[in-house]
Amino acid sequence: MKRTIASTVAVLVLLSVRLPAADGDRFWPQWRGPLLTGAALHGDPPVEWSETKNVKWKVEIPGKGSATPVIWGDTIYILTAIPTEKKAPGASEDKAAAPAPEAGGERRQGPPPGIKPEFAQKFAILAVNRKDGKTLWQRTLREELPHDSTHATNTWASASALTDGERIYAFFGSRGLYALDMKGNVKWEKDLGDMTIKNGFGEAASPALHGDRLVVNWDHEGESFIVALDKRTGKELWRVPRDEKTSWSTPLVVEVGGRAQVITSATGRMRSYDLATGELLWHGTGMTANAIPTPVHSDGLVFLTSGFRGNALLAVRLAEAKGDITTSPAIVWRYDRDTPYVPSPLLSGDQLYVLKSNNGILTAFEAKTGKKLYGEQRLEGVPNVYASPLGVAGRIYVAGRDGGVAVVKQGPEFKLLATNQLDDGFDASPVAVDNELYLRGRRFLYRISTN
Repeated sequence: MKRTIASTVAVLVLLSVRLPAADGDRFWPQWRGPLLTGAALHGDPPVEWSETKNVKWKVEIPGKGSATPVIWGDTIYILTAIPTEKKAPGASEDKAAAPAPEAGGERRQGPPPGIKPEFAQKFAILAVNRKDGKTLWQRTLREELPHDSTHATNTWASASALTDGERIYAFFGSRGLYALDMKGNVKWEKDLGDMTIKNGFGEAASPALHGDRLVVNWDHEGESFIVALDKRTGKELWRVPRDEKTSWSTPLVVEVGGRAQVITSATGRMRSYDLATGELLWHGTGMTANAIPTPVHSDGLVFLTSGFRGNALLAVRLAEAKGDITTSPAIVWRYDRDTPYVPSPLLSGDQLYVLKSNNGILTAFEAKTGKKLYGEQRLEGVPNVYASPLGVAGRIYVAGRDGGVAVVKQGPEFKLLATNQLDDGFDASPVAVDNELYLRGRRFLYRISTN
């Protein structure tokens, strides 16, 4: 996800890190890419492919996970949850699976759409060679029976890993946060407790990384908080309580006037904290329930979206954001229809792109002004979407839950370039590095390239 509720919230998923331009800008080190916008700065992957065209390799990934792959150098890092043969007591009687939500959002009738864990899981990270798809190493970081349910379309490995090229940070929510070296050796681990998630939808938000600090947003039905950790040791640097229930949105870290701030999106309030101290800098209402999408930022504007039982898109000018900004001029434009539920927005060039709810329906805005460039454009072959869109080489890639991927020309006018179909379904977001496109499906990891 992001970064997933209902998923996936693969969505979701979330992560902010400043990296050396020569390396960090080229690779895909975190949930929403090198700039945290969903856009790749380099590369030119194929526009068209199929199971028999431009698939360089396809490998099966053990277990289940909607975590987006991250890439550094020649290696892909993927988080997954692999079921063991250790069955939960009474699992055959207690297992309560519900059907997947309808395309527009979660089911509104009947029991909560949760799946109780039937087997203990191995929470693992895999390192995969970009050249041939072979597994270089695999580490099980914890093995246990999850304490809570997850949504029928979510997994127990929906948060994405992240890396600064020196360490890899793997986050499994209630199953812990782990720092590993690039060879897979664990350097430290941190257990933040057990989350109690709304309706048993499961966990999904990823941590953020900026400088020497990791930030974890811990919104759930218990005592919520946000915490900053030293990335070298895992030591807590500050922790601030939050008056919030469950959210699935990954924090965004940006620098404004030489000061780094942590921006969070949630049902109750959007908030910004000083990265150094945890001090609350600004806050405001405006999001809908079940906040999932990760905010994006460029040129002093941060864009926050949500889309469950309502629609919200707010553009906040950070230089003017102080105190309660709910009715402040700091909100320079807003939009109140056709906003995403699970997928995060894409900010590429001067344009902001959003999907409608969990549907393959695309709207484009001029980012600075909010001018609507086009809207409600249905993407052929991509009816249902949890994955967040990717921007690269002047194109937009939107991956669907049914295996279709639409490719759209970036710009002020809508133009569908291609719709491609594979024998899998995609909840994890697409990733581009060099001239390669990587798609993590429910079963397989694909490398799409011409060579």
